[in-house]
Amino acid sequence: MISSVRGPVMDVALDHVVIDCAGVGYRVLVTPTTAGSVHRGAEATLLTTMIVREDSMTLYGFTEPDARSLFTLLQTVTGVGPRLAMATLAVLEPDALRHALAGEDTKALMGVPGIGKRVAERLVVELRDKVDRPHSATGTAAGPGSSSVRDQVIEALVGLGFAAPVAEKTVIAVLADQPGADSATVLRAGLASLGRST
Repeated sequence: MISSVRGPVMDVALDHVVIDCAGVGYRVLVTPTTAGSVHRGAEATLLTTMIVREDSMTLYGFTEPDARSLFTLLQTVTGVGPRLAMATLAVLEPDALRHALAGEDTKALMGVPGIGKRVAERLVVELRDKVDRPHSATGTAAGPGSSSVRDQVIEALVGLGFAAPVAEKTVIAVLADQPGADSATVLRAGLASLGRST
């Protein structure tokens, strides 16, 4: 089990980073906020969870132990896999997620694509007593990446399981409303829009 990686950042995309660990580049799936907190060429440390399937081994990375714990906790609920858990943390920062669970705010949870009313209610019932209410709410905005915001967000949405035409249409609509928005903002708005339409 790989529980953390540290080394120079080789590549940064909206939904993943590649970190050089002793000559081996590890591709780690991350949220846009995490991607925005690291920089190509700089040293970075990510706490990781490794998900092993029959056809794949995937690393999910986090800058804080709290986010990694919530990622694991979300997957204890039936119907929530790693992709949906990651999408939840992309839409709701850890503090906002704790607020939603502890405050039984199913509407906030339904803003995550793939989470309908039943799953939102299941999350609240099963997890509300397992999370503490957050003491503060802080957020970090991700800076724009080297490739275009449009392409980055489309790639991230496709990586989260959306069809490319749907992802492209959604991103174009968001950018029409928010032309100066950075990648993380566009992704959040896109996920919220797709969540409402599912």
